[in-house]
Amino acid sequence: ILRWIGPPEWVPEWALWATAAGLAVGIVIALISVNALFSIWLERKVSGHIQCRNGPMYAGGWHGWAQTIADGVKLIMKEDTIPIGADRILFVLAPAIVLASIFGAFVAFPLSYGFYFAEMNLGVFMILALSSTTTIGVIMAGWASNSKWAVYGAMREAAQVVAYEIPLGLSLLVPLMALGTFSLIDASSAQAGWFGMKWAVFQNPFVLPAFIIFWISALAETKRAPFDLPEAESELVAGFLTEYSGIRWSFFFLEEYAAMTLMSAVAAFFFFGGFESPFTAAARGIFGGNDHFMVQIVCGVTIIVKAFVGVFLMMWLRWTLPRIRIDQVMTMGYKYLTPLALICVLGAAIWELLISFVS
Repeated sequence: ILRWIGPPEWVPEWALWATAAGLAVGIVIALISVNALFSIWLERKVSGHIQCRNGPMYAGGWHGWAQTIADGVKLIMKEDTIPIGADRILFVLAPAIVLASIFGAFVAFPLSYGFYFAEMNLGVFMILALSSTTTIGVIMAGWASNSKWAVYGAMREAAQVVAYEIPLGLSLLVPLMALGTFSLIDASSAQAGWFGMKWAVFQNPFVLPAFIIFWISALAETKRAPFDLPEAESELVAGFLTEYSGIRWSFFFLEEYAAMTLMSAVAAFFFFGGFESPFTAAARGIFGGNDHFMVQIVCGVTIIVKAFVGVFLMMWLRWTLPRIRIDQVMTMGYKYLTPLALICVLGAAIWELLISFVS
């Protein structure tokens, strides 16, 4: 806004920065909260239809839209207990670290070409770096809970993230080589064109297998089934969450749904065109360049729809596939996904070299 109207001369610079930072934090918190409310409702509906039932229907009106709001009020009012023998400081700090990590990662997520919290040339690097620090909070929660089930869940989370961070990062190198940028905005603009023919997934034959590896790794990174071993209700009660209740318990689920949306958005930006779609190209043709307000709206709706298609796919997989054993999780990450990701990186590099020679 200040870029458009100009800052008032009588306002000190520190006040402008403080106000901008406060507004950015408020917008991120609002986005994550609304995203979690909608995603929880959506998951209940998706799981209901997969299991041949309706899910929430009556609480709150149309299709139970207020059920999640009622659950949120219940969690706020529930007693916040800390187990005897738990490390109180770490127990309280763990959910805050988890939520703060995903807040920081969301700062690099642009909603359109002209609406972003911070323009970053290394946006995807920041997202991966900050989202991986949520593991520290999970391990801290398990250790501080003074519970064997929580410790087991935290140990599984540590092992799982270490195994799948490698193929996750390697698989992203493939579209990065095809697009030539770490910036989410620049990656989107590099895929502009009608009917999605310039999307990264169509530019290099190794991008599609790299996306499959990225998606499997993202499921493990976000602790989603069939990789929900850190929680594993069937054998670990609730894993690292066993001793948590009330609002602190909800912080972990805010982070989980935010991470699902963020990973789906990263996949959309670097594999499937980002803001670009036939509707974006049509809006640009009608209203002009990317600076027009209507083009910005179409860009924002496009990336949100693409992100929630990914979230829906994650939910679909959760209610379709059985949970795999922890040894199978480790085997898949180290023995199969990592070598396959390296092959995709090598193949994509050779392809880009050949294309440069031909052109």
